[in-house]
This record gives sequence, C-alpha cells and structure tokens, in this order.
Amino acid sequence: MTTAHTHPPTPDAAPARRPRLRIGQLAIDQLSFPEAIQDISALVDSRQGGYVFTANVDHVVLAESNAVFRDAYARASISVVDGMPIVWASRMLDVALPERIAGSDLILPLMEEGARRKWRVYLLGAGPGVAEKVARLMEARYGVEVVGWDSPMVRTDASDAQNDPIVARIREKDPHLLLVALGSPKQEVWISQVAHLLGPTVAIGVGAGFDFIAGTAKRAPQWIARAGFEWLYRLTHEPKRLWRRYILNDSRFGIILLRELWQRTGGGSQ
Repeated sequence: MTTAHTHPPTPDAAPARRPRLRIGQLAIDQLSFPEAIQDISALVDSRQGGYVFTANVDHVVLAESNAVFRDAYARASISVVDGMPIVWASRMLDVALPERIAGSDLILPLMEEGARRKWRVYLLGAGPGVAEKVARLMEARYGVEVVGWDSPMVRTDASDAQNDPIVARIREKDPHLLLVALGSPKQEVWISQVAHLLGPTVAIGVGAGFDFIAGTAKRAPQWIARAGFEWLYRLTHEPKRLWRRYILNDSRFGIILLRELWQRTGGGSQ
C-alpha cells in the first residue's frame, strides 16, 4: 500500500481542480495517491459535502449503458482510477494517470488523517458484523472516532422516504466521512441518491474494502495487483459470481478504448 503523504491542506481549502481523463462516459481526475489523500482530506475539511468514486474497467463499461450510474459519476466531487488497464490506456490518450488508487487502499490512510484531524467516521455496508469489526480495528489501530456502523438492506430503486431511516441514523451522528461498502453499481447509485440528504458529510465508495480489512475476503497480493491481474485472482476465487463481469462485460473495454483513440486521432470527425 502506498503510504506517502503530502503536506495537508488548510482546513478550509477546497480540492484543487486537476486535469481529467475522459474515457468512455466517465471523467477521472489525474491524481497520484498522495494527491488523492490530500484532495479528499480538503473536501472533508471543507464541510461542503460531496462524494468520491474509484473508477475501474467495469465502471467504464457499465456507464455506456446505465444512465443512472453514468449520472451518478457525473456528479462526483472526485473520481480516481482503480484499475491498471485504465492507467495503461491513459498513456495512449491525452491525460496520463500516474497510478492506480483502489478504494480499499484509501481506507487506512484516510483513517490516519481522520485521527489527526479529529474526523467522525461512519461505516455502511458489507455483511452482518463486518463493519463493526472494522470499526473496532480502526479505533484500536489509529484512534479515529468511528461514530456508527450499519449493514442495512439498501435498495437503489427506493424513494427518499424508504432511504430516510438509514440516512437519519447517519445524520444523527453527523460524520465527516462516510465509507460505503455496498459493491458496484449499488454503492455509487445509492450515494448519488442520498448525497443531498447527507449535508456536510463526504461519502466514498470502497467496494470490498471492509471485507479485506476484516479478513472475510482475501485480496490479491500487491504484485498481482500492480501487474494488472487482480481481476484474474478474484475470478479464480469467485468464478460463479464474477465470470460474467470479467469475461463478458469487461471485454467491451477494448472497444471503448479503440473508439477513444479513433476520436482523438481525428477519425471520429471524418
């Protein structure tokens, strides 16, 4: 895990606007890992609300056909790259992305920042008991104030009224940071649906991050992730659940990339 940090911004500083890579229907900020921690911290400290997504190949493909998911991304305050294929592809496009920034890798460095900056943190998602276990671990390890955790049944086709009990529990604790581990696309769509109800709280989608920390799911070794084969590692461990995503859906990423290259070389205007 990358742990290097830059000097933190002042508490009221807003995140600096970075160059953005447009790939398919998504825009991704050009950020290194330390810059991502800095910009997210500035967003949290600004107390203006907002949310952060971590774009991977599956997200790029899904955004082509899922308008709700695409619109959720369009309103994200910060979007970082969580996928080596996108990092590699960016080097052929107009905005090179420096490194992969997985949502699960952001959790612990942000807990360090949270302890230092006196943030209140709320954990939402994963299976029964997982968020609570992660909360205890983070409180013991970093001294961060985890003010609540919840593993509710979340529906993205629900009205605001159906989401109200979940949102009310979060708002009662008034967290600075809300970590949401519902998996994609549910977490992104749900966050975008309730963001206007969360006030100054900043939400981040972290996927399987809680399960990795709690030890209820095994993560690929770092050398496999850096080589761009974490998807293959996960596929071999959960083939029934992931084969359609990785074999069928994500194969369309190559078509999207070819389209982007065609448009940038002037082919799309002819």
